[in-house]
Amino acid sequence: MSAITDYATLLDDAARHATEVAQFDPEGRLSLGDAYEIQSASIKRRVERGERRVGVKMGFTSRAKMVQMGLSDVIWGRLTAGMQIEEGTAIDFSRFVHPRVEPEIAFVLKHSLEGDVTGPQALAAVEAIAPALEIIDSRYKDFKFTLPEVIADNASSSGFVIGAWRDPKIDFANLGLTLNIDGRVVQVGSTAALLGHPLRSLVAGARLSAQAGEPLQAGWIVMAGGATPAEWIKPGQYVSVDMEQLGSAGFHVKG
Repeated sequence: MSAITDYATLLDDAARHATEVAQFDPEGRLSLGDAYEIQSASIKRRVERGERRVGVKMGFTSRAKMVQMGLSDVIWGRLTAGMQIEEGTAIDFSRFVHPRVEPEIAFVLKHSLEGDVTGPQALAAVEAIAPALEIIDSRYKDFKFTLPEVIADNASSSGFVIGAWRDPKIDFANLGLTLNIDGRVVQVGSTAALLGHPLRSLVAGARLSAQAGEPLQAGWIVMAGGATPAEWIKPGQYVSVDMEQLGSAGFHVKG
């Protein structure tokens, strides 16, 4: 077995069984290309078990975060049906290792979107938009990891909740939002935090997924990236996002 396969198996098992694993690239020497190969192989294992690909998630969509990480581009991960959590329901905390949550805006596509596209072309492919929450969860011990390790670990994506779908003709460039825990506002932000406009995140998703030979498909969901810093979640909480014009989405956390 190759190192790619070994690491993919390690991370897939860690996600499936909610167990910590030691860092395998603590110096960050693994190439980003190899890191994405590990991610791809890990998700392929899920698909072989019967899960279905349903979209992609974008990460490091804040300019400040990109600079902090020494990046010139966003990162991305893959979404499967097994990661989707019905809005308003409860998640089992034991499914996760170090779970945190981010408020996001989500797109669902009415037709495929591939390669280098413009903002208007990307918008024309959007069927609807919705407020959303992403549960991110690093499987690495002590929550310590390098950039290649994050990418290999599916860009930390572990679950997502989508609110009611809305007409994409709404101007969603700069919608105010709050992340709330048990009804208390813990983060305040705007969709403008996503590369200055969430459509830029979708454009990046079309380009990067096509480069990987997996172009965005009709019916796929694209999570545009965290609009605020992430918050830790704990058993017993109710976590929600409220977004101007688009409404809300939430989930309960059970122990």
